[in-house]
Amino acid sequence: MIDLTDFAGGAVTERFNQELQKALENIADPNTDPKKSRTVTVKVTLKADENRDIADVDITTSSSLVAAKPVLTKILMDRDGKGNVVGAELKSGNKGQTYINEKDQVADDTGKVIDLRASATK
Repeated sequence: MIDLTDFAGGAVTERFNQELQKALENIADPNTDPKKSRTVTVKVTLKADENRDIADVDITTSSSLVAAKPVLTKILMDRDGKGNVVGAELKSGNKGQTYINEKDQVADDTGKVIDLRASATK
């Protein structure tokens, strides 16, 4: 009847391949769950005229992808001198724990660099 590779001047195949590419890239993304299903859909909608001898055809393609995995972190909460709630990201892993940051500097639990020279002179 109709060869999908030639249908609508080849646009159906082209659009299918675009959505398939999105799905493949989503599978390859390390931030997504590789085991969850992705879907590529080609929807063909036909609407005939009164004589039923011609039909307008709408062709749409879409893909259903997997969302990126959530990024998890923790926030330390406290109050400032005025009683307002404040927060800072917990960088060290444990409240009150210092750690060595990516620049080999000692930092407090929120990532603020600690000047050890100033501490040593006190």
